[in-house]
Amino acid sequence: MAVKVLVVDDSGFFRRRVTEILSSDPNIQVVGTATNGREAIDQAQALKPDVITMDYEMPMMDGITAVRHIMQRCPTPVLMFSSLTHEGARVTLDALDAGAVDFLPKNFEDISRTPEKVKQLLCEKVHSIARSNRRYSSFSASSHSTPAVAPSTPARPLHAPAQPSHAAPAAPASSAVPKRKAYRLVAIGTSTGGPVALQRVLTQLPANFPAPLVLIQHMPAAFTKAFAERLDKLCRISVKEAEDGDVLRPGLALLAPGGKQMMVDARGVVRILPGDERLNYKPCVDITFGSAAKSYSDKVLAVVLTGMGADGREGARLLKQGGSQVWAQDEASCVIYGMPMAVVKANLADAVYGLDDIGRHLVEACM
Repeated sequence: MAVKVLVVDDSGFFRRRVTEILSSDPNIQVVGTATNGREAIDQAQALKPDVITMDYEMPMMDGITAVRHIMQRCPTPVLMFSSLTHEGARVTLDALDAGAVDFLPKNFEDISRTPEKVKQLLCEKVHSIARSNRRYSSFSASSHSTPAVAPSTPARPLHAPAQPSHAAPAAPASSAVPKRKAYRLVAIGTSTGGPVALQRVLTQLPANFPAPLVLIQHMPAAFTKAFAERLDKLCRISVKEAEDGDVLRPGLALLAPGGKQMMVDARGVVRILPGDERLNYKPCVDITFGSAAKSYSDKVLAVVLTGMGADGREGARLLKQGGSQVWAQDEASCVIYGMPMAVVKANLADAVYGLDDIGRHLVEACM
């Protein structure tokens, strides 16, 4: 069955181009368009699309306000279009807080210069977030600050390696407490759904959290500084965009800059390297996890959160070989159960936890 999409944008040119691109995929059907937020709300309720693409700046009602109303009335996965600027980053992060699932840069030059690449990326995004639609069916919009993530299930520690996907899942055991250890580093990797997920995890950590943290979020270069600033204002720990030569210290989370790669060495110094064009992800979770495995052996606690694809799996494998711990977010609380699933299916997860339990368990494991 084709994925039904509602296209929302006040630009007639952009509506037509997005509609043309999506309609070129036989498995996507554009069921309607809207020119402002109010029309978007009405169309979302009438047409019941699987995915909505949404602009921010529109007359009558902006995209963020429209997303909030849609999440309250008919929760639907929303893909935001945003500009690659600091202000665009701020707006996009607000939209994700309001309930949008993911975002794409709104770049007219790319549409004209590399139409096939734009088509592939947009259609892949739509198909991927359409698969997350089932998580919205049971979503309650009573808390609109972080609506893109479904309520978490009870914590499910795995005292043995994670079971294959065909095996019966381990029974929930929310009373189990992670074993305390003097970790030299906590490393968290994520992608789609990550901005909200990281916010939910990091805001649970106290200012005196004893371990340094590194964060790897798939995000454009123009966005990571604004995201780090946002987290720093919300969290009791300190958060900043990582720079080459930064030193790891307790209670400080360093966010990998977009478009580049972040590595850590045994002296606790962060190295920021140019993004390698051969790698799909810049930053890449595998790269940072791999450097942590080499530098800190069994003294790393790694967490893989919501996201598309399998980035983090091979880095987790290296960490496990060195004796470190790896946790994965559970399927029920993921926006996209891709990256954590890859870790679990590879039998690399020492524990699987719901999103709302991860911060608490980090405190229990490290303090």
